Amino acid sequence: MIAGVFPGQGSQSIGMASGWGEHEDVAQAVFDRASDVLGYDLWALVAAGEPAALNQTERTQPAMLAADVAAWHIWRQHGGAAPVAFAGHSLGEYAALVAAESIDFEAAVALVAQRGRLMQSAVAEGQGAMAAVLGLDDEAVRGVCEQAAEGQVCEAVNFNAPGQIVIAGDRAAVERAEVIAGEQGAKRFVLLPVSVPSHSSLMRDAAEELRGEIAKVELRRPTVPVIHNADALSHENPEAIATALVEQLYRPVQWVACVKAMQAMGASEQLEFGPGKVLTGLARRIDRSMGAKAVFDQATLEKALGTA
Repeated sequence: MIAGVFPGQGSQSIGMASGWGEHEDVAQAVFDRASDVLGYDLWALVAAGEPAALNQTERTQPAMLAADVAAWHIWRQHGGAAPVAFAGHSLGEYAALVAAESIDFEAAVALVAQRGRLMQSAVAEGQGAMAAVLGLDDEAVRGVCEQAAEGQVCEAVNFNAPGQIVIAGDRAAVERAEVIAGEQGAKRFVLLPVSVPSHSSLMRDAAEELRGEIAKVELRRPTVPVIHNADALSHENPEAIATALVEQLYRPVQWVACVKAMQAMGASEQLEFGPGKVLTGLARRIDRSMGAKAVFDQATLEKALGTA
């Protein structure tokens, strides 16, 4: 049995939805629906726009949502198996809820565009930072953050795989963490090219504003369980789903726990629907016994379907 997962912000690139060959009309139709909501041509931006424009958070988020959902639609239209569970990494959680029919696609597009605006405005440009810490365990990274904070915010925010953790907070504190992580034996410390300290407590105000936006949207019981980032649980009640989406903005992404939760539900293989192979790589680091494939263009679709 398979689990379906969806990547989030950071996997975007110009041309990311242009490799579908004979299935490109399906992808374009999904992007056209998003464009109608947004008031600009999202397909043109993704196919041949400027990277700087695509990397604006309020545009990145609907673009990634559309690319993820397009991959899912194409998979199902070509007889791909239905997953026993879904999960999405950060922004990808919205694509998971669309796939599970818990939220309408158009409503999700409007919501993530607003989510991006709220996140970008929550912390002044240049004041926040994120970094990947490689080679330290969870507790060691938490200790690094605590030591580096010095009254500012520095927190472990993405538990992506054993020995691969992302931290976020005030830029000065994250920079102090680099020195301390090196002293603690980290193999690598990589500052990420973002200024929004996602999933840290600096996002609390944005999360409260997002709560009001989510309240305007109809959420339904998912047709397939969706494992949420904030608590690695599935929720059937729309109010609980709304709470999980709000908390996701300022609480850590518990990705290792999400993958293990899907395994506990019977998933022996993970399919990543959307650009890139980030979650496919993480799955192999979390548990090498779990199969993992990415589905983001014609060739990977055929391989995943076993028709290549």
